[in-house]
Amino acid sequence: MNYVNVQQQSDITFITMNRPSIHNAFDDQMIEELTGAFETAAQDDACRVVVLQAEGRNFSAGADLNWMKSMASLSREDNEIDALKLAGLMHCVYTLPKMVIAKVVGASFGGALGLISACDVAFADTDATFCLSEVKIGLVPAVISPYVIESMGIRNARRFMLSAEVFDTETAVKSGLIQGVFPTDQLDSEVVALANVAAKNGPRATAQCKQLINAIAHERIGDKTITHTAELIAKIRVSEEGQEGLTSFLEKRPPAWRVKGEAN
Repeated sequence: MNYVNVQQQSDITFITMNRPSIHNAFDDQMIEELTGAFETAAQDDACRVVVLQAEGRNFSAGADLNWMKSMASLSREDNEIDALKLAGLMHCVYTLPKMVIAKVVGASFGGALGLISACDVAFADTDATFCLSEVKIGLVPAVISPYVIESMGIRNARRFMLSAEVFDTETAVKSGLIQGVFPTDQLDSEVVALANVAAKNGPRATAQCKQLINAIAHERIGDKTITHTAELIAKIRVSEEGQEGLTSFLEKRPPAWRVKGEAN
């Protein structure tokens, strides 16, 4: 049985976690399938935007406790190898050369917040709840911490990592974890609407923009960032896609990367 389903609708790839009976808790198989799905999307020219979602009432309960129990009986070296696979998934999502939108419903616990944070945007339903629950069971949110701290900020991350308290969508929005909250019956349409807007953008420009954000987000503004950004825009302006984008804008027509006949 597959734990992850992939569906292509026009230029949007929907990657769906499919273990609803255990609240989409992830184990080694789901991590492997998710990583494979995102790696395939990265190489698929037909994919312009990825939506990460889940079957059932809850987005994800985080790590499968039975899987965690089995890992506890293995050596430290084996646990490091296993943890690196989860780290690889998070980094794959974070660096994917496409926009990634998380559609969050119900509860998201533990490592699920890492997945949400690794995405570019996250929309949730009004009843969604969140918890960085690791310290409750004597663990730490180690692998997901870089992404959670970046999305929530260090002060919010300190509070919710150390307290392991459950928080709601209002708090999730204020902390930066979630960018939009909608009624359940409206969530799908809002996610697809954003995906459709992003899918119209230049695919190479999108990839370069994500690389740019990741490269300079934590750099001080100075000679290094000035040089890097100037070199990048010069490179993009003379590229085939950059030239086509500027020309099509001036000629008031859709650029070549748009679907034929698609309106502006």
